[in-house]
Order: sequence, then C-alpha cells, then structure tokens
Amino acid sequence: MNPVERALVLLAAARPGAAAEELAALALGRRDAGLLRLRESIFGPVATAAANCPHCAAALEFTVDIALLATEAAPQDAGGPHRLAKDGFVVEFRLPASADLTAIASCAEAPQARQRLLERCVLETHRDGAPVASEALPEPVVAELAAQIERLDPTIDIQLDLRCAACGHAWPLAFDIAHFLWHEIDALARRLLGEVHTLARVYGWSEADILGLSIARRNYYLEMAG
Repeated sequence: MNPVERALVLLAAARPGAAAEELAALALGRRDAGLLRLRESIFGPVATAAANCPHCAAALEFTVDIALLATEAAPQDAGGPHRLAKDGFVVEFRLPASADLTAIASCAEAPQARQRLLERCVLETHRDGAPVASEALPEPVVAELAAQIERLDPTIDIQLDLRCAACGHAWPLAFDIAHFLWHEIDALARRLLGEVHTLARVYGWSEADILGLSIARRNYYLEMAG
C-alpha cells in the first residue's frame, strides 16, 4: 500500500459515510486536517516524536502540538477555483488532492511529475484574452503558482523547526501526519495483539472478551499474568 492509499484508508475511518472518490478529491490540507483530528481523538492533542540531528547524529525527542496543527491545517477556501494574475497571464487553478498524487506516482522524473500535476490542477489559462496551454506557462508564473498554492494550503509542506541540544544545529523537519499516524496505529495494534496473546494463553479467554475489558482491567490482568 503506497502512502496516498494509506492516508485515504485512515481518512475513511474518520469519515465512514464518505465515498472513496470524494475523499480522494479533497484538497490535501482538508485531508490532513481530518487525519490530525483523527490522531487527536485516538491518542490525544500532543504527540512525542524522535529524530536524529543531521549534523552530529545525536538523538532528539520532541513534542508535536497536534491540536494546533489541526486548527491551522485546513485551507480556508479549498473549493476554488483560485485565480492568479502575473506578467499578463491569468491562471485559474484548484488545490492538489490525493487523486493528483496518485496520478503522478508513476512519473519517473520530477520535472515530468511537476508538469502532470500542473496539467491536472490548472483549469484555465489566458494571456491578453487568448487561451494558453499549461505547458506554455513561463517559469516565473509556475513558481508564483506553486507559492500561492502553498500559501492557500500550508499543510502541503508542514515543517517543524528543530534544534539539537547537543551541538546547537537548527534545521526544518518535514512532518507527514499520514505516515506518522499509520505507524502509531500499527504500533498500537501490535501491542494489543501481544496483550491478547498473553491473556488468552494464561486465562484461556477469547479475543473478544479480552478486548472488551477496560484498559485499566486489562493492564491489571497483564500485571498478574506477568
């Protein structure tokens, strides 16, 4: 399962009534805002994460304010279309969605992926009233378009500012909520399976009976089983 598919599987759990096509068409900011709220509902508003300093390789543990990111994540006007005017060009565009990331996943080179994404997200382009193909847009216009998309949907690239306590080196670290949450849930599932195995072996209970226990009671039995 690729990263986009994982993100959509998680989002489907948060929005059980939504169609797959609807979820795939959500702007990335709205998608990730939903994942941030899902993470908050399962694990709480603060996450603990770890990284290694790229300068001295020291281990660094830090917290991430999930609740704050969820508040800031969703774009104010994701529906669009949005409009950019620069150097005589007028570009109507929409914000990238998961479906677009899936469409460019097969591109072998970054320039090819960039062009395909541009073709999908640019709805209409004119210069002095005449239509212009998206591939004909000059680099300054494309660069400004990318900057405007990032301003409209900052969750496309969440960067955490870190500083190493050992050497003082500061650097930005990309934070991908879908990747982070997927691994948190995987770790939780593995831990629960381990608890079920231990209690079933010791007491002979069924999986349903064990998972039906409150966390406090399950922990108490695990202590006695240990």
